[in-house]
Amino acid sequence: MGQPKKKIIIDTDPGIDDAMAIFVALRSPELEVIGLTTIFGNVYTTLATRNALHLLEVAGRTDIPVAEGSHLTITKGTKLRIADFVHGTDGLGNQNFAPPKGKAIEQSAATFLVQQASLYPGEVTVVALGPLTNIALALELDPDFAKKVGQIVLLGGAFAVNGNVNPAAEANIFGDPDAADLVFTSGADILAVGINITHQVVLTDTDREKLSKSKGKLAQYLCKILEVYFSYHHVAYNTAGVYLHDPTTLLAAVNPSLLTYAEGVVRVQTSGIMRGLTIFYNKKKRFGEVTEWSDKPNVKVAVTVDAPAVVELVMERLMNS
Repeated sequence: MGQPKKKIIIDTDPGIDDAMAIFVALRSPELEVIGLTTIFGNVYTTLATRNALHLLEVAGRTDIPVAEGSHLTITKGTKLRIADFVHGTDGLGNQNFAPPKGKAIEQSAATFLVQQASLYPGEVTVVALGPLTNIALALELDPDFAKKVGQIVLLGGAFAVNGNVNPAAEANIFGDPDAADLVFTSGADILAVGINITHQVVLTDTDREKLSKSKGKLAQYLCKILEVYFSYHHVAYNTAGVYLHDPTTLLAAVNPSLLTYAEGVVRVQTSGIMRGLTIFYNKKKRFGEVTEWSDKPNVKVAVTVDAPAVVELVMERLMNS
């Protein structure tokens, strides 16, 4: 008998790199994907749900439940920032796929998260690839959720580098900064992977060629949708490749030793020009006065990544699909 599989729920806003992460998860023998929960971000929540159902259909895994998440931020904000200019208006490279046959389950994402964490206390890893609204709602729904959930591995923040929405903020945190601050200070076992890390992990034009020549069914599918994502990166970042934000975060849940981490307190700025800024307090200095930083629980923040190993794993799992 090998290791028991790690139960994971992917909270996602698909999104092209979300699609890659979901496919990599389904091809990872270490993981048992017990559900997808959906959130706004790359697209609105309704479309995120449709895309999640569609991706599970493509992968032949319609047995996995999809729970629809919040349509609003945690403070009931309706003015959402949607990144469809990065991923195509349908979120999946403007391929206009036929609607999925499946439907989301009755439960909301937050209810589903709470239920699964209660069913398998300490065993569920939530991989959060979008704004953290659903996770924050789960914490509000069940005050013990932070203790019951095994780990939350999240893509978010720009630690000591510029953001990607504006110089201060990274997209997922900016999507719902109040939710993010709530999650970071909840006391859950949290591992944050910021764009300071994911911008080091690039799938190049050459890698894409290799994917398109492979026999992998999921690789073939992804090559169809990658065009929009590549052209956005060519223009926005002047780079001959795309950043693997979501797959890197997913693989941090599979194999934490691909990254190294620092521990400390993370707070999120929730107002003003710095809204969405993530600040990491390394606890090196003990400050005298009691502040909004004192007595907050530690989280782990990724500081280095073995980028070639991550790209290789992504390639290998997609090509053998």
